[in-house]
Amino acid sequence: MKIVFMGTPDFAVPVLKRLMTEHEVVCVYTRAPKPAGRGKMLLKSPVHELAEQNGIEVRTPKTLRDANEQAAFKALNADISVVAAYGLILPREIIEAFELGCINVHASLLPRWRGAAPIERAIEAGDTQSGISIMQVVEALDAGAVYKKVIVPITSATTGGILHDQLATAGADILSEVLAHFNEIKPTAQDESLVTYATKLSKEEARLNFNQPAEVLERKIRAFNPFPAAYFEYNGERFKVLSAEVVKEQGKIGQILKADKELVICCAQEALRILEIQRQGKKPMPVAELLRGFRFEDGAVLK
Repeated sequence: MKIVFMGTPDFAVPVLKRLMTEHEVVCVYTRAPKPAGRGKMLLKSPVHELAEQNGIEVRTPKTLRDANEQAAFKALNADISVVAAYGLILPREIIEAFELGCINVHASLLPRWRGAAPIERAIEAGDTQSGISIMQVVEALDAGAVYKKVIVPITSATTGGILHDQLATAGADILSEVLAHFNEIKPTAQDESLVTYATKLSKEEARLNFNQPAEVLERKIRAFNPFPAAYFEYNGERFKVLSAEVVKEQGKIGQILKADKELVICCAQEALRILEIQRQGKKPMPVAELLRGFRFEDGAVLK
């Protein structure tokens, strides 16, 4: 097939790699380079870098609602467009530009977790499984009929980063199967009564609220690892929490216990024993390593 690929972050890289080996990728659309670092150098997206390395034309329009952009897209004369975490809304003129339409590699088991952050929200909610859905792109958000799904289990050790990588690989595999048998697969409409939405992550919600049960916060810690990373503040300094476990300790909500040998923080129900932490400006480390050179006040209450 002749394919136009539309994607931006690391999640989309395995998908593009597979497409390049099995089909003709005639053009790649990705988000425009953004200033990054202290020098504010323009940083190309992972998909942009991969496409350029392989001699594929790259386009970075700010919008696809412009008539000239739509004409240029259609002029590529591809068979189908494939989307994986692109980051721009696609108007009907783009969705319907090619004979076989447009399909999306979505990181959830639709109709559960439509929207921007399906990976993190699944872990945060306590789901026992996630997956990939290959779906038709329509104008409504993630509402198209589904060609095929694959399930990926979520365990008590699954972090947002781990699930991201698992789903990226699974997405490339299942997309390959769908495209190989595209004319034989009849897509199935989603059950609208089962829809849930995965709202975009915010840095504000990453702050740990110890008025919640420890079980809820432990899931958030895993879901938000590595980004945006759950955290608490102590004496005006931010500490990112990358790993923790629930323990049966009691005290005031937010109270630090056992600070001489470990870091336990009381919650609305039970407590969190912090296992891996990152101090501001430092590398992630086990709590035991941090406590060799830093002390929390035993009994202090975090707000």
